[in-house]
Amino acid sequence: MKTKFLLAAAALAAMASSQAADHPAPHWDYRGKAGTSHWGDLEPDFATCKLGKAQSPVDLHAVKHGAAAPIDFHYAASHAEIVNNGHTVQVNLPEGGTVHLPSGDYHVVQFHFHTPSEETVNGKHYPLVAHLVHRNDAGELAVVAVLFKQGKENPALQPLFADLPPHAGDKHAVAGAFDLGALLPARHAYYAYMGSLTTPPCSEGVHWQILQQPVEISKGQLAAFRKLYPMNARPVQPLNGRVVEITG
Repeated sequence: MKTKFLLAAAALAAMASSQAADHPAPHWDYRGKAGTSHWGDLEPDFATCKLGKAQSPVDLHAVKHGAAAPIDFHYAASHAEIVNNGHTVQVNLPEGGTVHLPSGDYHVVQFHFHTPSEETVNGKHYPLVAHLVHRNDAGELAVVAVLFKQGKENPALQPLFADLPPHAGDKHAVAGAFDLGALLPARHAYYAYMGSLTTPPCSEGVHWQILQQPVEISKGQLAAFRKLYPMNARPVQPLNGRVVEITG
């Protein structure tokens, strides 16, 4: 079982730097000639980034109230590895627990950060977002997003942000066991829609749940992340007729 999730973590770690089997992945970035507006032209496998009709992130507005379907979190304290993958800081959790969503049961595999938040609420960005990535037994992906607002120091982030790996490729074990549940807000009402990965290859069919209640992060913690990645957010994408549902 542990081996299975380690393999899943390794596969998802490659999401942000996808590569074909026979040649290195093209360099992609958030600005410039390899920036977000050019992703779909960098590599045939990235074509969905410009041709897809169900892309992420999106602006959460004109939402539809859905049936109450709470998220059932079953996270567990786990050993963790923190990695600077060249596009963000990612934390791999091979035994971090599970979550029950309206679409089924998923195992958490990793989480990572974007600044500012990729998704917006009525056009508003938050300073940071954590994307908690999950996979089910069929290989389908689901992401739970936790938004951050500037305020008090976040104790759940302290063991991570106190020792962020400074260079692309750097990684180390997180001291002690990390409990992802400590990162969640008190209320679990959420926005939901179907979307995609927000990095190349922008694959679609991803179940998105964005928790409505933000949690706090201190100015110093935010600065520590932005020292490595001042901006690593894809612009919002058209809904193209998709409906964003809201619970709670």
